[in-house]
Amino acid sequence: MDVEAIPARLSQEIIATKTILERNVKRYDFQPDRIVADGSYGTGPFLAWLLRRDVTPHIPVLDRKHQTNGKYDNSHFQYDADRDSFTCLEGHEMPPRRIKKNERIKSYYASKETYGACPIQKACADAPFRTVTRHMDEDVRQTVRDLKHTWQYEESRRRRKKVEMLFAHFKRHLGIRRLRLRGLKGANEKFLLAATAQNLKRLAKTGPS
Repeated sequence: MDVEAIPARLSQEIIATKTILERNVKRYDFQPDRIVADGSYGTGPFLAWLLRRDVTPHIPVLDRKHQTNGKYDNSHFQYDADRDSFTCLEGHEMPPRRIKKNERIKSYYASKETYGACPIQKACADAPFRTVTRHMDEDVRQTVRDLKHTWQYEESRRRRKKVEMLFAHFKRHLGIRRLRLRGLKGANEKFLLAATAQNLKRLAKTGPS
C-alpha cells in the first residue's frame, strides 16, 4: 500500500512507520486495527503512540537487560505505583533520584548511608549504591507484553510470514539487492517501481485466466 525509503537506522524505521500509517489515513481513510513487527519496533514511546491511535501492537517489547553478574536483578525489587518508588528485599525505600528524559528512564536508589549499612549489600551490587531503573512507559510496555498470550497475537505472527515473503520476492525476482540510483529520492523511486511491479503481478494472478 505504501513505500518509504529511509537510512538503515532504528529511529528512522519507526519514523517511517508513523509516516506510512498517517499517510494511509489521509489517502485511503484506512487505519489498521493491529500492527505486527519485530522487536526493534518495540520501544515504549512507539507502543504508546500506537495505543493512543487505537492500533493494537503485536510487537515484542524491546528489553535491554544488563548482565547482573550474579547480583539481584530488578525482579527482586517491589514497585509501588502510588508512591512511585521501589522497596528492596530489606524493606528500604528507593525513591526516584534521576530522570533521563531522552531515554524516558527513571533511576531509583536509597541513600548511600542506608545502602552502606545493608547486610546483603554484597549480593545486591558492587557499586557504592544499587540503582533500579524503570521505563516511564512501563505500563504500556506491560500491556503489550500481555498481548503476547492472545490468539490474535499468534495469528498476526503467522500472517507476518506471508508479508516477509514479499521482501524475499523483491530480492530474488526483482533484483532489489543493490540500488543504482543515488540518495533517498532515488531509492524511494526504485522501491516504488518495484512495489508497483509486484502489485501488478499479484493483480494479474487474481484475474480470469
